[in-house]
Amino acid sequence: MRIVSYNVRYFAHGLKGLASTGSMKRRISDALHAVRPLPDVICLQEIEARSIRSGVAYRDHNGDNQLQAFLRYLAESFTREGEAMPYDSYYFPAHTYRVGKVRIYTTGLAVLVHRETLRVIDDNQKAPHSITHYGAEWLKPAKQTRICAHLHVEDGRGKRFHVFNTHLSLPSVFAREFWREERRMGHGRNQISEAEALVRYVDERARGEPFILGGDFNSGPASPVYRFLTEKARLVGAQEALAHLDLSNPEHFCTAGFLNLRMHLDHLFGVKVRWVDLEETRAFGDPKSRFFGLSDHAPLIARFELE
Repeated sequence: MRIVSYNVRYFAHGLKGLASTGSMKRRISDALHAVRPLPDVICLQEIEARSIRSGVAYRDHNGDNQLQAFLRYLAESFTREGEAMPYDSYYFPAHTYRVGKVRIYTTGLAVLVHRETLRVIDDNQKAPHSITHYGAEWLKPAKQTRICAHLHVEDGRGKRFHVFNTHLSLPSVFAREFWREERRMGHGRNQISEAEALVRYVDERARGEPFILGGDFNSGPASPVYRFLTEKARLVGAQEALAHLDLSNPEHFCTAGFLNLRMHLDHLFGVKVRWVDLEETRAFGDPKSRFFGLSDHAPLIARFELE
């Protein structure tokens, strides 16, 4: 089977993150459609619902929320090639920033499932699990909620496994270590706390069955968060298993960029799965990638087998 994990930056990369645009939805749709063989699961981070940011520069929405609008573009990508749209979508709302009743912007996750290869048994989209570390009580009202999305799925042979999608917080600027560490991504105590909450939830829902965990972890390889997930929680990283990264060199393969900074923040983990390949996964900023210039992150694209 094949999985994609991709932070799409609210389809707003064309306007530097300020507002979602139709052109970004179309270009990302075309890029995902071109991935062959088609992914069985697509995990997306930074997906909006409805807000000023999602609609101020995007007029052709017909009342759709951001995911619905994106799915229309994705369906058009298939239709142009005489193909049927094969994906069912699941949206997991995380947080809403509002002034009074006006939604300034929202945050969330989404998972697309190929209905011809997988059947969804259960999901938590009505009540996504919060893994948020709030820290000081006075920060709680302003802290962005972080969640873990979950799907329990079954393949055509009746084998069941779990799909988890998440997006961890940035390291807290209010912690002393933020200003002491040269490399900060994945070193925040708040991030470690969220990683611990994430693993507890994943273990509780998976109950010993195989699972895949993808997302934007805002944590580099060999960081305390990454070490906790791979050493203590015993999750197997796809890139590490396939010798796709060098843990001694965090900048060896970067998945995200900001101005001149290049960082490795995105990961795919698994338990009771064998990672097969990372074909079409390219580093952020690689002009040969079909996803070049579409987001401030690059997607991870991997094939795996259930043990």
